[in-house]
Amino acid sequence: MSANLAIQPLALSDWQSFYVLVGSAAAALTGLTFVVITISQERGDVAGSAASRLTGLRVFITPTAVHFGAALWLSALMCMPRQTAVSLEVLLAVTGLAGLIYCAPVLRHMLTSISSFGYKPFVSDWIWNAILPVLAYLALAATGLILPHRPASSLDAVGGVVLLLLFIGIHNAWDVVVWTTTERHAHRERQRHSGDSNRPSR
Repeated sequence: MSANLAIQPLALSDWQSFYVLVGSAAAALTGLTFVVITISQERGDVAGSAASRLTGLRVFITPTAVHFGAALWLSALMCMPRQTAVSLEVLLAVTGLAGLIYCAPVLRHMLTSISSFGYKPFVSDWIWNAILPVLAYLALAATGLILPHRPASSLDAVGGVVLLLLFIGIHNAWDVVVWTTTERHAHRERQRHSGDSNRPSR
């Protein structure tokens, strides 16, 4: 690619509606994630140590907000006026690298939950909380590197990554809500049975 093409603004007008829609959805869902965090931390009827709850927060809740935030950030980048191939290349590569760096401690905390707290993540936990986020940020970093050479296909790839991050966040937020609800009822049921077993017989 010539120097003139590298510094010319990219034609991103065709993507404006797409990123406005996705960015708005990511912003709204980020707010809902904060509500989920508040509910999950305020419930006092679920057993577990403070350390195990903190690990659960770091592995299953905080990354959800991060992925929504990444989708919102990328949507803002793609709507930014006078974006050039070089500037977008750097921003996408840095964002992808930052996402990969963030995923490393999440994976470590998932492994910690197995050895320290006895929780064994399901296959879906590994897929949605470890594998897919790593693939998304890796694809984003790679897209940033090839964007000056293949701008059209790179823009398609960025759109796919943003959608993937959005769907990852939606799935994981729903998973947390379902787990919170079912675990709350399960714990109440255990308490009820425990109370019945300790009640003296007539």
